[in-house]
Amino acid sequence: MPSVVIPVKNEEENIEKTLDNCQDLPLNKIIVILNGCTDNSKEVVKNHSLKKNIHIIEFTEPLGIDIPRAIGAAFAYKNNSPLVLFLDGDMQGTINNNLKDLITAVVENNIDMALTNCYPFITNRPALANAVLRYRGNLNRCLGVFTQLGLANPCHGPHAVSRRLLEKVPWRALAIPPLSLAITIQNKLNVQVATSLSHSLLLSSLRNDDHNIYIAETIIGDCLEALRHLEGLPPSREDNGINYLGYHPDRKFDVLEEYVEGLNLYDPQ
Repeated sequence: MPSVVIPVKNEEENIEKTLDNCQDLPLNKIIVILNGCTDNSKEVVKNHSLKKNIHIIEFTEPLGIDIPRAIGAAFAYKNNSPLVLFLDGDMQGTINNNLKDLITAVVENNIDMALTNCYPFITNRPALANAVLRYRGNLNRCLGVFTQLGLANPCHGPHAVSRRLLEKVPWRALAIPPLSLAITIQNKLNVQVATSLSHSLLLSSLRNDDHNIYIAETIIGDCLEALRHLEGLPPSREDNGINYLGYHPDRKFDVLEEYVEGLNLYDPQ
């Protein structure tokens, strides 16, 4: 049965509604990664009505963005999950049907990476969002998938991946979502948009301007890494003299590597 991976960092006010979205889904395990929580997130998760299906993996120190996602995927893979659904711990919107679409795409339609189109409509967007979308669009064009994916990318919105994908994409790349997309397509796996959901309907937590800038820089830098990989060049997050680091330096790749080794898992050769 499929598994869902939900990274959580201080989401005591949101995680209950996020878990509610997992009701009625064909899931074997709900894998919650507690990412350096200092609030009551753990207690809320442990007391949820789905607690019999929940497996908690707790890290007392923050792992950085996207590392928990890769750790949860590794655990699910080790436990023979045929599919992994990724859902952020602050997604409070009523998105149960969208999650079903993602699962159906992988299970029934042989999709290896099922994405959410979080920009189904053209609207007036802030300059920061437009900058990010330019890089995402450029990556998809370079990958030759812009016609089918548009601006969709695993860095944004819930998405699902097949076990076949987890056998082809290195664990480290799962923690750099645009890079995981590039490697997936390089391996000639099937990537499709499986559902559409405007970003506003995710009801993700509102953050401050500094956070939004760091997230934007992280995604732009990730796209640049993916493009460098496509060109067979060493990793770099620099473009036009600007080094787009964002939250990337906070990613604990060493912890991910240690965890994966502890599961006796290895990257594809």
